[in-house]
Amino acid sequence: MVKKRKVPERKCVVTNESKPKKHLIRIVRNKDGEVFVDPTGKKNGRGAYLSRDLDVIQKAEKSNVLNRTLNTEVDTAIFEELKQLIDGKQNEK
Repeated sequence: MVKKRKVPERKCVVTNESKPKKHLIRIVRNKDGEVFVDPTGKKNGRGAYLSRDLDVIQKAEKSNVLNRTLNTEVDTAIFEELKQLIDGKQNEK
C-alpha cells in the first residue's frame, strides 16, 4: 500500500480559500524589507499567498491587503509582475 503524501495547503490572503500551494503565488518580504514574487515558494522571509487569478491580483492591489499582511509598502511593480505571470500561464493553456 502506497501512503498518500499530504499536499501542503496555503490560504489566499484575498479570498481566504485554502488551496494546494502549487495553485497559489507566493509574495515574500525578506528581513531587509524587500518585497518580491517567489515562484519557487522557498525563499526566506514573510510570505503571503495569492490565487493565480487576475481578479484576485487586482483586488489585492486595490485593497492593500499585501501591505497589511507583509507589514510594508508593496510596490506596484510587484502587481505588474504578478499580472504578467498570470497572463503567461493563461496563454499557455
